[in-house]
Amino acid sequence: MRVDLFDFDLPEERIAQRPASPRDSARMLVVRPGKPLEDCIVRDLPQFLRPGDALVFNDTKVIPARLSGIRRRGETVAQIEATLHMRAGPDRWKAFLKPAKRVAVGERIQFGHDGESCFLGSLDATVAEKGEGGEALLVFDFSGPVLDEAIAAAGHVPLPPYIASKRPDDERDRADYQTIYAREEGAVAAPTAGLHFTPDLFSALDTIGVERHFVTLHVGAGTFLPVKAEDTEAHRMHAEWGEVDGMTADALNAVRARGGCIIAVGTTSLRLLESAAEPSGLLKAWSGETDIFITPGYRFRAIDILMTNFHLPRSTLFMLVSAFSGLETMKSAYSHAIDQGYRFYSYGDSSLLFREDT
Repeated sequence: MRVDLFDFDLPEERIAQRPASPRDSARMLVVRPGKPLEDCIVRDLPQFLRPGDALVFNDTKVIPARLSGIRRRGETVAQIEATLHMRAGPDRWKAFLKPAKRVAVGERIQFGHDGESCFLGSLDATVAEKGEGGEALLVFDFSGPVLDEAIAAAGHVPLPPYIASKRPDDERDRADYQTIYAREEGAVAAPTAGLHFTPDLFSALDTIGVERHFVTLHVGAGTFLPVKAEDTEAHRMHAEWGEVDGMTADALNAVRARGGCIIAVGTTSLRLLESAAEPSGLLKAWSGETDIFITPGYRFRAIDILMTNFHLPRSTLFMLVSAFSGLETMKSAYSHAIDQGYRFYSYGDSSLLFREDT
């Protein structure tokens, strides 16, 4: 499909720079294909679900994956920023470098030189490989848990470009850009639909008998990369590591068998469950890298309802929601959201999308 079919105009003032407080006070646009749009708030979510339904959350935990460093060539020093996006071994990470053209394979980058302290005052890495789009493989001098601690000390919250370009990260972001149930470290971008949940909202969902289940997909920085191709078939997705354990798969199969709905909280949960689903819709234990790219025409196998934030024009995520609820439905929904002052992107408001064919 042509990528320009997924374009729309978004005023810059609609891009949220801070989240709603409390989290579940964010607005929520309910989208049922063929029915009027409903303006609600996140804490209204229980009224749209039934006893026996199941919410599926991504329990990945964001690490401070943005590192500032320097590259030296004799007397020449270049400032380099690296955003880690996938672990490739105990001592190595795939990363996006900026500006990548200032670094060659075999050169060293010294991180931790932006006023932040880390182990021994420096966190050094060698550029082992370079790929397309600024991607590189970094091999660090530290390894395992020691490397994790050094990154935590030297790194910054990897805010999305549309926030980071407006302001620096701060201590508020360390809490704001993390779900309350984050557990498995490894993401460099938050599963942002989950940022809206609070203990009070969990309690309300428990009261009506909605189940909670957790999967893990470590969201990579590739989620923010623009689609530069003119046709969706020419776009390459960056792979992300995920896991669905056997107990969770069995529990969700039981929900489906008794007629309950499976609600993915976020596109990351949806993409992982669709990767783990057989053509029949049966879920199985699964782990590995997924680069699933969902566009209109895709036949959904595992998910009935999707809760997700509002996404960028021409992005793979807007393509996904258009596949889920219909392109014209989503164009209309986004036009309504813009007109009504909804807040967009990671710190923005939410939507509750029902599948087009249900």
